Amino acid sequence: MADITVRNATLADAPRILEIYAYYVEHTVITFEYTVPSLEEFEGRMRHTMEKYPYLVIEKDGRIEGYAYAGAFVGRAAYDWACELTIYLDHNAQKCGMGRMLYQALADRLKAMGILNLYACIGYPQVEDEYLTRNSAQFHEHLGFALCGTFRNCGYKFGRWYDMVWMEKIIGEHKADQPAVQPYRY
Repeated sequence: MADITVRNATLADAPRILEIYAYYVEHTVITFEYTVPSLEEFEGRMRHTMEKYPYLVIEKDGRIEGYAYAGAFVGRAAYDWACELTIYLDHNAQKCGMGRMLYQALADRLKAMGILNLYACIGYPQVEDEYLTRNSAQFHEHLGFALCGTFRNCGYKFGRWYDMVWMEKIIGEHKADQPAVQPYRY
């Protein structure tokens, strides 16, 4: 049986995480990014996320097979209780339960910080093609996310237009006197 572990990412993980992400940049519309960022730029993105939010990796038998992190939803104080989530698994590691395990670990850490609302921004095809299916939206729906918005023809990649959907999951109680969100501690 495989040994599967979720842990906090470190900057030493950046080359493998970037390797996973590069596949999606180059071969899919799961990310609307056109070019693979440099390792230095990617490390900077990780550092920025880690200032306040969890950045996790999932390992199978000691090899990183995916990663997930949270970020500010909009970046204004009134939105502090909401986060946008991102998850990527090695393109060969899908459909084996690691995505669910990784996302649950991320949600647990966010809830402990005081986060209440989780959001996912997902590329969505009007017609599935070789670059984009509806799998990500279906994955999120399976985990309790609900569709809360659709932007039509807002992303252009590989010579085609794609929609983007927002999905939402509420993980905490909204109060009149809401306690402040606590930054994630590594």
